[in-house]
Amino acid sequence: MTIQVSAFKNVPGFARGQVRDLRVRWALEEAGIPYTTKLIGQGDQKSDAYRHDWQPFGQVPGYHEDNLHIFESGAIVLHIGEKSDVLIPRDAAGRARAMQWLLCALNTIEVVVQQYGELMFFAGQEWTKERRPQLEERIRLRLAELSKALGAKDYLDGRFTVGDLMMSTVFRIVNDTDFVKSIPNLAAYHARCEARPAFQRALKGQLDDFDSNR
Repeated sequence: MTIQVSAFKNVPGFARGQVRDLRVRWALEEAGIPYTTKLIGQGDQKSDAYRHDWQPFGQVPGYHEDNLHIFESGAIVLHIGEKSDVLIPRDAAGRARAMQWLLCALNTIEVVVQQYGELMFFAGQEWTKERRPQLEERIRLRLAELSKALGAKDYLDGRFTVGDLMMSTVFRIVNDTDFVKSIPNLAAYHARCEARPAFQRALKGQLDDFDSNR
């Protein structure tokens, strides 16, 4: 089995450690599956060849596994998760709950967190002054609800799964804020996820790729 993941050669400083190939790298590291990266630049990203062979919207990550070519970080992480009970439990109920939390991370939490993160691209524009407080309120509401669901558990379903992997990477979008840090059990949960050796290897891999292409 030969696996290759597409990733950017380099990104602005604020995006280092946030680009979504990190999710795929982390899943592969947790599963103990070797992989290589296909590093692309802006020109590659816009090319017909990349869009045809890797990602129709010109984004990263794309994923090649022998004759299987897929995109979207959530779909890729689920595919990898099926290969390892570290990421997805083998019992049907545990599997369903792991998928539930992954989709919650993407569809309930990231949809508001990402909008806030994107404001940095429009810093100084007048409309952001009104939009920012609205998003802050929505994020704090969702995170308070998530905090209640997590409770005193180490992980969302009691043990680490793809749901925790995805949720923790979503938190990274607002690493420079107090949204997560101000909620004790979420802050501890995030730190616990990122202390995992597989995450540390994945993050180092992404940053090393950036550093080698400065």
